[in-house]
Amino acid sequence: MKIEGNVWRFGDNIDTDVIIPATHLVTTDMGELGKHCMEGADPTFSEKVQPGDIIVAGKNFGCGSSREHAPMAIKGVGISCVIAESFARIFFRNAFNMGLAIFESPGVFQKVQEGDRVSVSQDTGEIVDHTNGKRFFASPIPPFMRELIEAGGLMSYTLNKRRT
Repeated sequence: MKIEGNVWRFGDNIDTDVIIPATHLVTTDMGELGKHCMEGADPTFSEKVQPGDIIVAGKNFGCGSSREHAPMAIKGVGISCVIAESFARIFFRNAFNMGLAIFESPGVFQKVQEGDRVSVSQDTGEIVDHTNGKRFFASPIPPFMRELIEAGGLMSYTLNKRRT
């Protein structure tokens, strides 16, 4: 499966307080959280992003607290996936648990610019920047993790498995 969207860039060490400020942790409604996504870096981000857009970030994306609200806010604003040079360990797992596709690709932050049109294959990890014609790779998503994403996250996956 391919994901395609326009790029929004954020640098190194984007922590969960930047992704979704603590003042908005009073809900688990993804749509409501999405209204405040990346507010700590760009207060108008949620007004500008389009469904299917992609976040490209530097190293250690999602560091900070272990809140599941961070990947929920990203999904809630309509971001289709996050491509980063590296992810904080707890965010990495929370993203899959919430059904958010993420890809690690060292050096990605220097390879694409904000507004570039990018596609990424979940199966192969191939990333194509359609704006500048460059191709590069991320680690492909393992089959089980793809199942979690397709189900909408761990809870939906578990509930569906119990029914079958």
